[in-house]
Amino acid sequence: MNNKYAKFYLAPLSAYQYISRLLPGSCRYYPTCSEYAKWHFELNRADKAFIQSGLRILRCNQLFIGGIDYPVITYIPPRLMNLYQAKRAIKYWFFPKKDNLFYVIKDYGAY
Repeated sequence: MNNKYAKFYLAPLSAYQYISRLLPGSCRYYPTCSEYAKWHFELNRADKAFIQSGLRILRCNQLFIGGIDYPVITYIPPRLMNLYQAKRAIKYWFFPKKDNLFYVIKDYGAY
């Protein structure tokens, strides 16, 4: 998490995800809208995450086809020397879209 307030925003999302598991699935996209928002809040500033999550929720209706829609974030990869200094578990994979924009895909096997 890149900001210290991320837990504040992630708590309501986690509560919603817990409750929504008891109900039938209704999201037209993969990852679900709540998971999409969670990834944005973990990897972006709060204002960007709110905007992107809001736009995604507005698209989640019968007027749009749905399908696979991974989050796109701005990311500057670390230098190679920084990669050797710390051993970390991989939580997200970043696939390039263009310039400094990357698709975010979660690694579910890391946990």
